[in-house]
Formats: sequence, structure tokens, C-alpha cells
Amino acid sequence: MKLITLNTHSLVEPDYENKLKLFAEAVLRERPDVVALQEVNQSMGEPAVEQERLGALGFVECRERGTESKVEAGARGAVIPVRADNHAYRLAGLLAEGGAPYFWTWVPAKIGYGRYDEGTALFSRHPVAQTGWIYLTGSRDYKNWKTRKALEMILDFHGKRCRFFSLHMGWWKDGDEPFAGQWERLSGYLKNASGDLCFLMGDFNSPAGMQGEGWQLVSGSGWLDTYGLAAAKDNGVTVGGVIDGWRDTPQNADGPAPGTEGAHENGMRIDYIWVNREIPVLRSQVICNGINGPVVSDHYGVMIECEPEKCPGRGRL
Repeated sequence: MKLITLNTHSLVEPDYENKLKLFAEAVLRERPDVVALQEVNQSMGEPAVEQERLGALGFVECRERGTESKVEAGARGAVIPVRADNHAYRLAGLLAEGGAPYFWTWVPAKIGYGRYDEGTALFSRHPVAQTGWIYLTGSRDYKNWKTRKALEMILDFHGKRCRFFSLHMGWWKDGDEPFAGQWERLSGYLKNASGDLCFLMGDFNSPAGMQGEGWQLVSGSGWLDTYGLAAAKDNGVTVGGVIDGWRDTPQNADGPAPGTEGAHENGMRIDYIWVNREIPVLRSQVICNGINGPVVSDHYGVMIECEPEKCPGRGRL
């Protein structure tokens, strides 16, 4: 099994059109089984894509867990259509044109940078059994830039039921929506999935190995960092400098990360693929970093190759 995660920055990214094409080429070259994307946005004023077109490109609709049979009143994220410049939609089109059609889903969580519907996406080469999402934050306000959701996709991989989550977590020291509260909500939901092989993929906004913060909380909860499991790996750095959300002065519409003074200017590993079972991980590699493929975002991607069919069926959870 090959997995990729990337915080895309999508329409916000300079030279966006070229970088979208370059990332599509990377996916076509690697042919991952599952791709998790964060900061997947669309312009709020663009026309909606017709349902027939979405279906032809493998789109799978998702609803909030526990509300699949109804559309919750006021749940704006449940009724926002996929629009013409949606990053995931356009990527799906390029992949299909390149001979590698994927099933995919997307959920918006908030208004980003004052003009985008911003959320997360998941892509799968395999038929999808279920999709859904939950709130990570106490906030349900679509206009609050700190509102976050966890997107889930369930599929069968060679007879093994697997769950994949695309996550964009908040910061540890955030006074309104701290990382620990988001992790508590996610952990509560994951208790219902303990019998399945689960992968948590995405931007955790927590530097690797930092004691007393997000990385230690996730690791201490029984989850295994696939970077640590990997037989072969590189330096793991997924952010090469100071980026939006890690500046000590407001440089973007969303503002700086609370308590991030002195962010690592020489790079951080804040993007991860966690797993709830000890499985063989053949390699963990940073991609789209100027070394393994051109840079396409303010984050680099993470790609792992693993053998879930050799999972012993037990873990620390």
C-alpha cells in the first residue's frame, strides 16, 4: 500500500496552475492507493459543478457522522456544492485524463482567507465503502477560521477493512481551539473504529518529538508514527521554513499561530501518517520538496509504502 498526504495550500499558492499540474504528475507517477489533502479550497463565487460531471469523475458525497439520513439545519458545510475551481475536483480531472481515475470526497470546514470554501479531501484508487466527517473543534461557525473537521474514508484493501482520515489540526497553545481538545474529540470517535486498521494523515501543526505537546500526546495515546516504523527514511522535514500559521507577526488573513514565537526557521516535521497497528513500513519519504519532485505548496508531501496485509491484528490501542 502506498499513501500520500499533503497540505496543498491550493488556490492560495503562487503559480497555482503550474503547481497543480506538477502535483498531478507526481500522483500519476507514484499511483498511491490513498491520498489525503488539506487546505483544499474553492472560490466562493464560482459556479457549481453538475452532479453528473462529479459522478463521472468518481466523487463520493459525504455527510456528518450521525446525520447521514438528514441534512442538519444550518449545517452550511453540508450544502455547499463543489465549484468549478475546487482544487480536488480539478486534480481528479487531471488524474482521469492521465489514465488514473480515483474515487474522491471533499468537505468544507470554514471560510479561508475571507474568500474561499476551505476543507480537506481524500482520494482512493479502490472502491469506497463509506465516507463521513466529524467536527474536531468546539466551533461550528463556518465563518470562524479556526473551525476544523476530520474527513474519513473507509475501504476494503485486499480483504482488510481500513479507515483513512484527512486531518488539519490546530495549534497546541491556541487559547480558543487547542490541539488537545481537538484530539480528545477525535479520540472519542476513534474508539468506535478500534477493530479496523486506521491511518491518520495530514498536517498536525505539531513539531515531531516536541515533549509536552501534540506529537507526544498522539504517540502517548497509542498511535504509531510511520516515520519511526519505516525501514528506510529521509530527514522527514515537511516545512522548509516559516509558513502561514507559524509566523510571529500576522502575515495572512488567518493570522499567526498562537504561541509560535521562535518557529523553526530551518524546517519542521509537522505532517504525518499515523497508524493504530504495528505494520511493516518499507519506507517513508518526503516528496514535492525540490529533491523528490518540484515544490508545489508551502508544505512538502509525505509518502509511505507499507504492508497492511502483514498486520498482526493487534496494536497499542
